[in-house]
Amino acid sequence: MESVEEDELLSEESEEENSELSDSELQEAFSKGVLKPGMNVMVDKPKKFINNVDGLKQCLADFRRDLPWVERLDMTNLPAEDIIAKAEGKVPSATNGDVNAEDDFQREMFFYRQAQATVLAALPLLNKHGISTKRPEDYFAEMAKSDQHMQKIRKKLISKQAILEKSEKAKKLREQRKFGKKVQIEVIQKRQKEKKAMMTAVKKYQKGMTDKLDFLEGDQKQKAGKDSSQGPKKAVSKKGPNSKRKYKDQRFGFGGKKSGKKWNTKESHNDVSSFRAKVANARGGKGGKKGNAGNKNKRPGKTVRKKMKSRS
Repeated sequence: MESVEEDELLSEESEEENSELSDSELQEAFSKGVLKPGMNVMVDKPKKFINNVDGLKQCLADFRRDLPWVERLDMTNLPAEDIIAKAEGKVPSATNGDVNAEDDFQREMFFYRQAQATVLAALPLLNKHGISTKRPEDYFAEMAKSDQHMQKIRKKLISKQAILEKSEKAKKLREQRKFGKKVQIEVIQKRQKEKKAMMTAVKKYQKGMTDKLDFLEGDQKQKAGKDSSQGPKKAVSKKGPNSKRKYKDQRFGFGGKKSGKKWNTKESHNDVSSFRAKVANARGGKGGKKGNAGNKNKRPGKTVRKKMKSRS
């Protein structure tokens, strides 16, 4: 009996105009136990094909308005003749629309030649109706954007350009700094290398391993090379005092050498006229004869003095 009642309820609901149930109605039916698994089966409704001939004819009549061609500007053309293929002796492609749709090149060429044929047919018609196809030289068209909008765009473009120039300038400065730092490091390394070579040469000379003093002439040679590289612009320095020094010597006189007056010279070394043997021999242990005379006034040692005390 319960199954019969459920079938009746379902049949009544299906007979209603709005057969689709809302979520709340489905929930109520499920809570009452009316809905059970396997009872509801989705069935596709058969599609109804409506051939409304009168409506289609009415739409076609609406499209077919008796307007002049100038108002419609519609053209239906076959593609133009392929002159290049004809000149090369190739078989011309289809001109009646039989084109392989899968062949991209053939399809695009069909559209291209169809546009050519349309232009060749439309230009005479436009000239016939007095429609110009070229823009005159004094043609003036109002801009779609306002001047204020274009000024904003101009300012934005200028700001972008300034930012780009600033970044390029910063990039160049960074490159110059890198290059300058590289040159500075190379100069420092060169100086350290020269200093090391000079120190090794000085050490060799001090130890007597060499008697050459070429390392002292290195700076002078470099200066001479720089002066010669500058060319004839720089005058060669002359030996001797300059004009200022000559003027001072003429006015105040030449004082001569002030230091080193007591140094021996060749003449003073060979001159023995002032030598006195008695004076030289009376100096004792320092400048006189060595031996017993020098040890005459010498103090005895500690052990000797102790022995002398014990004896006394």
